[in-house]
Amino acid sequence: QLQLVESGGGLVQPGGSLRLSCAASKLTSEPRAIGWFRQAPGKEREGVSCISSRGDNTDYGDSVKGRFTISRDNANSIVYLQMNNLKVEDTAVYYCAASPITWSPQATCVAARFSHWGQGTQVTVSS
Repeated sequence: QLQLVESGGGLVQPGGSLRLSCAASKLTSEPRAIGWFRQAPGKEREGVSCISSRGDNTDYGDSVKGRFTISRDNANSIVYLQMNNLKVEDTAVYYCAASPITWSPQATCVAARFSHWGQGTQVTVSS
């Protein structure tokens, strides 16, 4: 059973940084594309950033390009989302998700392409 656990959320001031982690079981032996999505109250779920199984393809939402960086450490089954220059509008629950197939070369950040989801971690950007 594939399990995903997010961590690293919290309260940060505008302009600050946070690094989210997604610990995914079996990522070492069965690499999958991993995506970060977020959902704010009253808004639709939004694709933030996604990375292919090998880490050679990435995709970013327009609102986070140049501020967020996704990376992965398959040896330790972790995917990171480094978030810099955070804005109030980045406030949301952030979820990581895994693709249904292994060794996926795709990194397209569309929620329908991901089948396994974590419980989420809250990120609040406020002064």
